[in-house]
Amino acid sequence: MTYLYILPVIAYLLGSLSSAIIIARLTGIKDPREVGSGNPGATNILRYGGKKLAAITLLGDVLKGVIPVVLARLITADPLILSLVAGSAFLGHLFPVFFGFKGGKGVATALGVFLGLNPLLAASLMGTWLAMAVVFRYSSLSALVAAVMAPVYSWWLLPGNAYLAMSAMVAVLLVYRHKGNIQRLLKGEEDRIGSKKK
Repeated sequence: MTYLYILPVIAYLLGSLSSAIIIARLTGIKDPREVGSGNPGATNILRYGGKKLAAITLLGDVLKGVIPVVLARLITADPLILSLVAGSAFLGHLFPVFFGFKGGKGVATALGVFLGLNPLLAASLMGTWLAMAVVFRYSSLSALVAAVMAPVYSWWLLPGNAYLAMSAMVAVLLVYRHKGNIQRLLKGEEDRIGSKKK
């Protein structure tokens, strides 16, 4: 059933739809790639576009991870196909074909693909993020720890080498995309949740 391999392509194209950039264009606010951190994601939209637009951006980024995985699950239960679909949607967000292959960091879309695969896995990741955020009050650190735990939770809740390989790939890329945050954390310059820039 080789036709099933078209599903990852569709997932990549859907993942390539940048919620932040599309919302910015629809509402007339500045392109997120040209403002603040330059990252086309909900956090950057929040900085200058407000909570409402940030929430819509976040929802869009999560849904473009959930939708292709859920649709694929309605067609097949093959772990390899589902892993390829999940990974492709995530890669689409990081390297969107429609926006010069320059995308966001991928946290929300990663959550979306894991939610589509296994809600308990997504809940475990969200719980990890929340626990770290409450204790340390660093959003980036919380995302990094959750990313590192993704392969562990995947191994536990989604048995199979395909799922493990996909979650490990997601974890490595999430850490890489946060390299700037890691440097600021090490220097003590990263903003805490709720802090206001002077």
